[in-house]
Amino acid sequence: MPLLASVLLLTSSFTVAASATALAQMTEVDLELVLAVDVSRSMDFEEQRIQREGYVAAFRHSEVVRAIASGEIGKIAVTYLEWAGSAHQTVVVPWTILASHEDAFAFADKLEGGETTRERGTSISNGLSFATQLFESSGGNGLRQTIDVSGDGANNMGAPIVPTRDTVVAQGITINGLPIMLRPSMAASIEPFGIADLDVYYEDCVIGGPGAFMITVKDRSQFQAAIRRKLVLEIAGLEPEPRVIPVAGLIKESRIDCMVGEKTRGRWFLPEEDR
Repeated sequence: MPLLASVLLLTSSFTVAASATALAQMTEVDLELVLAVDVSRSMDFEEQRIQREGYVAAFRHSEVVRAIASGEIGKIAVTYLEWAGSAHQTVVVPWTILASHEDAFAFADKLEGGETTRERGTSISNGLSFATQLFESSGGNGLRQTIDVSGDGANNMGAPIVPTRDTVVAQGITINGLPIMLRPSMAASIEPFGIADLDVYYEDCVIGGPGAFMITVKDRSQFQAAIRRKLVLEIAGLEPEPRVIPVAGLIKESRIDCMVGEKTRGRWFLPEEDR
């Protein structure tokens, strides 16, 4: 066998062996879950506090612990990411394997002690792209991979949301949503880049993949219950209600302009007489 062919075969064998070893070292889990949470400045400090407390309370709740235990494997891998503008994505709690009541409480403790920031801009697309890359270092070999994205506004910077969503979903990743609509009737007057129909925007432009769903929060008192319910459904691999899945190959027409955030932001920076 020629020397070059021998070297290539040996290199290939080492690569395959290394990949097999890396896979063997990964923990088998039911779900790899990225919690991608909006910390843009349209979220005031009180909303951010309630949102963070909602996730902390959820991982300390018996329903979430039972959902983890109910899986085929009884383990999940989870990480908590905060995102805002195009260049702001921060991992608050790194990947953690949860397999018990103690694991879930420890994750909640780390989250409770983590710092919270607020940054300009809303780039759901860049947040999704960053979240997708995190799966490479999850340490878990999951039966399912899910990004759970929350937010109170439309994508207004970074890559367009629809092609980004489609790229993520094409990798077998499900995107679920938690649109936060505490002030939908006054969205445009309070937050210049806000939209009233954020739930429609999330359903048509953001979520996608096998079993994708969203749960809307319209009152501050709903945060804890909504977050807990969403986590239980995601971890157990359930949907909140039956959904009609379009036939493969058919394109569903969006009920809303998925570039509404970018267009609104563009008009805002025009001279007042040109808006």
